[in-house]
Amino acid sequence: MVDQDECWFSRFAQPAMHAFAKTDDNLRLVERTPAKNEPDKAIACYGAVCQGSQERWLFFAEGQPDSDKTIAFLQALLQIAKLKAKRVLVIIWDRASWHASKQVKQWVRQHNRQVRQEGGVRLLTYLLPSKSPWLNPMEPIWLHSKRKVVEPDGPLSVNVLKERLCFLFNTTLADATLKLSA
Repeated sequence: MVDQDECWFSRFAQPAMHAFAKTDDNLRLVERTPAKNEPDKAIACYGAVCQGSQERWLFFAEGQPDSDKTIAFLQALLQIAKLKAKRVLVIIWDRASWHASKQVKQWVRQHNRQVRQEGGVRLLTYLLPSKSPWLNPMEPIWLHSKRKVVEPDGPLSVNVLKERLCFLFNTTLADATLKLSA
């Protein structure tokens, strides 16, 4: 069983944090303002955590999450499940519009139909109740990840942000890059 969620990581906005420091040595997070034509102000990440083993997976998406990227993410998770010799992959996710889209539902039905005929990993998806983020174990992982990758007072490039996130999720940038099938 896998809990799944998406998250935005800003290169400029700072997370709410508290730190213990000496009075004369306070740590201050500097809020940076992006230039008007600044590319990649934030990056989108798909993440999942296995309820049994607590393994975590991270994938970066170019642009905003949508149905196509969600299907590519599901394909990546299905490959992982296949490598682990699982017969069923259960995904629990929130009610984002791309999770409940006709395109994703149709793809899941088609995938399961193909699995019945040819074998493979079956996919079951369940939506969490509306307005209940505390039920998704990915939410605190995102919160702590945002605090761990912060750059207190200097610029944070896209590559450095991705490298820090890959380190936290114990993966490589090549493994975390979401590949869309043509």
